[in-house]
Amino acid sequence: MRRPINRQPVLKPQDFYLLLALAAVRGESLTYPDLAALTGLSMSEVHGGLKRVEQARLLAFVDRRPRIVTPAFKEFLLHGARYAFPAARGSMVGGVPTAYAAAPLNRQIAPSADPPPVWPHAEGSARGIALIPLYPSAPAAALRNAALYENLALFDALRMGNARERVLAAQLFEERL
Repeated sequence: MRRPINRQPVLKPQDFYLLLALAAVRGESLTYPDLAALTGLSMSEVHGGLKRVEQARLLAFVDRRPRIVTPAFKEFLLHGARYAFPAARGSMVGGVPTAYAAAPLNRQIAPSADPPPVWPHAEGSARGIALIPLYPSAPAAALRNAALYENLALFDALRMGNARERVLAAQLFEERL
């Protein structure tokens, strides 16, 4: 007789990416196909990701629609996510500005002489130090949706920025959630 395998559920980067996308649409009722189109994920990735964040109690289904559990999401976003999904940097590339180099932080932080962090992407408008995006489809999705772009850039500031950038990003997230 086989013993059941007890597997500990683990959040993946695309799961957190889905939460940031849901936060970007601010309560809009999205279906799985809508989320797939917004994020560039496949339907199966959306389904699996939503199930994992539901198990982590960061999301609940209300009338069969995904809804973020705001207190839990805020706590994880501000205090744990940067450790679960650490920033990985690369070399100089062309790409899409992120963190302090993108809106809304670029309006509050003066640019430095250092090259800005960018997600490597062919349609990017800047040259800077590569910051590996939370998920490969994130840069293209960010270019299609300004609110998602801002959430991803703020999260990058939380996970790789200096203390001032992290504080500003946390304040902006507090206002949005």
